[in-house]
Amino acid sequence: MSTQRAKSVFFSIVIPTYNRLPILQKCLRALEIQTLDEKIVTGYEVVVVDDGSTDGTIEWLQNSTNELPHLKIYEQAHKGASAARNMGVERATGDTIVFIDSDIVVTPTFLQCHADVLLAKQAELGNDRVFTYGAVINTANFESPTSEPYKLLDFSNAYFATTNVAIAKHWLIEVGLFDLDFDLYGWEDLELGVRLKNQGIQMVKCPEAVGYHWHPAFSLDRIPRSIEQELERGKMGVIFYKKHPTMDVKIMIQMTVFHRILWNILSLGGLLNERTMKPLLQWSIDRGNPQLAEQFARIFLNQYSVQEVHRAYQASLRASE
Repeated sequence: MSTQRAKSVFFSIVIPTYNRLPILQKCLRALEIQTLDEKIVTGYEVVVVDDGSTDGTIEWLQNSTNELPHLKIYEQAHKGASAARNMGVERATGDTIVFIDSDIVVTPTFLQCHADVLLAKQAELGNDRVFTYGAVINTANFESPTSEPYKLLDFSNAYFATTNVAIAKHWLIEVGLFDLDFDLYGWEDLELGVRLKNQGIQMVKCPEAVGYHWHPAFSLDRIPRSIEQELERGKMGVIFYKKHPTMDVKIMIQMTVFHRILWNILSLGGLLNERTMKPLLQWSIDRGNPQLAEQFARIFLNQYSVQEVHRAYQASLRASE
């Protein structure tokens, strides 16, 4: 497989979706108003893979092809985001894949910025062993998501988070796409990132390629699902570590004595939990600061994840005896 640098790109934007129609509509419309240098970006397609939605997503997509001329529609039974992304990559006709989620709304220069940085880095390296990682700004503003300012809490140093990355398609095929063993929430994109890193694929930040990540403002009724996700993240963390038993991964999934001690201290040995912190969280929400409430909630949510990763790892050791 050739790894020579390219002089232009044709993008395939791969988007898995499941029951997110209102924000998906904003996501796709933003991708139709891209400002491009056609000598650099020769074209693009928007590959949406519906993961068994029940909210009318497929019907709306099928009725919107005139409004969304770059759209290509695929569907599968509800198998999860990894399987949906794999289908999207396999069906994509572009030489370069852009991954975003269906709750991301991008700016008009999004694709051009990815292309400029990607090609410049390829020229510097003399090959295409590189991917670009754009900025992600979290917002709860549904009406105007792109008006949200950048916040310190938006910073991420994750390697290959699929909310906003661009990479030559052949590298994804070569390392084997997303691992379907990750059938619950968490770690499937970072695990793929480890395999890419092992192939010498470099990450280059692309802060001008901005995606606004919409999610509803934090509320108390979100806590049960958030706890469920943290438990799933713990279970999937063990799968991640068993595939890549390194200290880097151990730190990522917080499976160290340090993390157990840290979160035990921060949660006061479990005294700070979803029940005892409920008044504080509601107080913060009532004063118009749900983001602060969400950060307070991380105290007990992270404790769930850290406890579960250790429980699941010990269970896996017993099962292998």
